[in-house]
Amino acid sequence: MFLARPDDRSAQAPRQPRILAQIGLTVFTVLAAASAYAQGVTYTVRIDAPSPLDQLLQDNLDLVRWRGNPRLDRDQLQRLIKNTPDQVRTLVATEGYYSPNVTAALDTSGAEPQARVLVDPGQPVLVGDVDLVLKGFEPLTPGAVKFDADALRQRWSLGVGQRFRQADWELAKRNLLRQVMQARYPRAQLVDSNATVDPDVHRALLHVEIDSGPDVQFGALRIEGLKRYPATIVTNLNQIKPGDEYNEATLQAFQARLQDTGYFSGVDVSADMSALLDESIETMTDEQKAAAPKPPAATLVTTPVLVRVTENKQKNAAVGLGYSTNTGNRAQVTYDDLNVRGLRMKSNLILETLRQTARADFYLPTTAQGYNDSVGAGFERNDLRGVRTSVATVAARRSWGSPLLERSLTLEYLNERRQVDAEPLTSSKSVPLTYSWTKRALDNLLSPTAGYVVNAQLGGAVLPLLTDERFIRATGRGLVYRPLGAASTLILRAEAGAVFSKNKVGVPSTFLFRAGGDQSVRGYAYQELGVMDGSAVVPARYLLTGSAEYQYWFKPPYGVAVFYDAGNAADTLKTLHPKSGYGIGARWRSPVGPINVDLAYGHAVKKFRLHFSLGFTF
Repeated sequence: MFLARPDDRSAQAPRQPRILAQIGLTVFTVLAAASAYAQGVTYTVRIDAPSPLDQLLQDNLDLVRWRGNPRLDRDQLQRLIKNTPDQVRTLVATEGYYSPNVTAALDTSGAEPQARVLVDPGQPVLVGDVDLVLKGFEPLTPGAVKFDADALRQRWSLGVGQRFRQADWELAKRNLLRQVMQARYPRAQLVDSNATVDPDVHRALLHVEIDSGPDVQFGALRIEGLKRYPATIVTNLNQIKPGDEYNEATLQAFQARLQDTGYFSGVDVSADMSALLDESIETMTDEQKAAAPKPPAATLVTTPVLVRVTENKQKNAAVGLGYSTNTGNRAQVTYDDLNVRGLRMKSNLILETLRQTARADFYLPTTAQGYNDSVGAGFERNDLRGVRTSVATVAARRSWGSPLLERSLTLEYLNERRQVDAEPLTSSKSVPLTYSWTKRALDNLLSPTAGYVVNAQLGGAVLPLLTDERFIRATGRGLVYRPLGAASTLILRAEAGAVFSKNKVGVPSTFLFRAGGDQSVRGYAYQELGVMDGSAVVPARYLLTGSAEYQYWFKPPYGVAVFYDAGNAADTLKTLHPKSGYGIGARWRSPVGPINVDLAYGHAVKKFRLHFSLGFTF
């Protein structure tokens, strides 16, 4: 019997499809697993906690941060959930809650797993006692006033009965040390601090210990950076005398006076604290300097006042274009020269749709007594509300004080030509003398949010010398910023003025009053409110305006505002009937000052008007 052996290839051929199928299934399984690994575990997080703890947990929990991570698998998710209660307790403790009830679990009943975190913070820990220990702080010079430790304790911000928050605790310590360092003791140190929390009775006992370091006095003045200008520009503005107690506010005021001169692009005024250390410190390494002993408390040391300046260019010219909702399109050219025969000159030419001005002023160096004297001349032409005026002026001015309390005395000669509609052209001349007083108590002079500013002026032309009509003028203005919580501010503004004369004709228009515009009564055009003379609005003897504005900063530095303005100008008090305007606005605290855009409705004219202003002016 003959048996034929089957061919190897023909026998194996039926098995090839099965092998290829197995290989394909294996590759698909690997790719699917890799794809699942790449996608990770998807889940949502639900946090049930009172505000603001919910946002704190939302921003800091690992369970939230790892959501959507492709490398997170189911086991890692379970570990995150297991660790969440401990992490929650650590986080809510920073807000003063040391006995929270926390549960965390994974709910898989839905289409997508949900991690649920339930937080009952419990009773907060309150401050039970504050132990403030002051070391040093003894006056070492005859007649020196003893440091007011009681006042310092009263300024401690985290008082008994308040919720113990970690951020408030750290801020209170920094503020306390800062207050000590601002006057007499700039090298004070926080040598010890601790907070003992008893969660069972919900009380925290605070202990803070401050060492005053040496009692510091100002010494001699040192100046660096002067090249073109004489040292008297700096020394005449220096009101700090050797032997005066160290005071940071005094240094800042000196720096502000130097910056206001215009001679410098950069000014830094400080106490040279390196003088408090031994001269050998110059040869030390950084590690040795850090470990070097500080002058102990109950010692008296002197530090030089160091002034570093960067001089401005002697001559500077600039051009600019702009737009004002008050006076229309603007083109401006300025030219300054810091040394015209020892005087500082500032000049400008401004061309606006409704007003054109040209002016040059010459400023003398500040005297040793703190007086700033200047002389100048200018020309201004206005075409407003049917009244066209051209005024030429020559003025001499003396100002003194600081930005916080500023005073000035100005003597002017004015020659004015005025035409109302098609009436004949009239002219007048006057020599008024005006005293101005300004008091500022603001948290920020560029972009204030709290405080007040008040200005009062009294002047007039009372002598018949070069004066057509004698008069007396008095004005007062006030502005108040009052915070209403962390995100809102109430602003109140008022202005009043009066001119007393036998006749109004002959009194310069610039000394009379009109209202309306960005800084007056919004909802009305610039100087739209006054006395009607035909179709023209002429200036009046009396002025009264007021404003109330509420600002809400929903996302600092951006905010919104609502406001109500009212006011008018008239020749008699009986006819001084206020006109109102109200509306809404947008606010931005820009680096160069506040920018305001307002949409106001003028009730008397039944019109909407857009107002735009930049910067804080008063």
